[in-house]
Amino acid sequence: MRDVLYLEEMSQAETLLKPQRIEVLRQLAEPGTCTEVAARLGQTPQRVYYHVKQLVAAGLAEQVAERKVRGISEGIYQAVARSYWLSPRLVGRIGGLRRARDELSLGHLLDLMEEVQADVAALDRAAPELPSIGVSGEIRVPAERRQEFLADLRAALEDLFTRYGGAEGDAFKLAVACYPKGEDRD
Repeated sequence: MRDVLYLEEMSQAETLLKPQRIEVLRQLAEPGTCTEVAARLGQTPQRVYYHVKQLVAAGLAEQVAERKVRGISEGIYQAVARSYWLSPRLVGRIGGLRRARDELSLGHLLDLMEEVQADVAALDRAAPELPSIGVSGEIRVPAERRQEFLADLRAALEDLFTRYGGAEGDAFKLAVACYPKGEDRD
């Protein structure tokens, strides 16, 4: 089972985004039969089987085994991932045309986060070593020093890109996001 399945196909999203299917998928975090899932959800096995078949066809679940019960074959199914991420492209931007990719615009920040989300979801989590780092923190900058802060940040990043931007070695993606924090959400 993968950690994350990144969904970029509208058909997968349409299959997933039905409350009953989400509940069936949750039940399939561990391998189970349609009869077992139906009993836990208080539904008929036929109804669960219908949803499981839709999930399998969309690549969101898979049959992992089969067993005979009173001469009848019964499939054992499991979700293919622990988490499912929907590409923001599936929803689209509201309000018509995208803004210019001005690096200081919120639209550019959303595009960057979408790119990071897709890149992270595509990583092979089974690889023995995934050298990565995630850093998050809060910086408080007085209004009169915002431009100075942005200039310092740009200079620090340009220094890194200059020192490590050669053609040799392993490629790493560096994405920095800086945005107003807004109200505290505890």
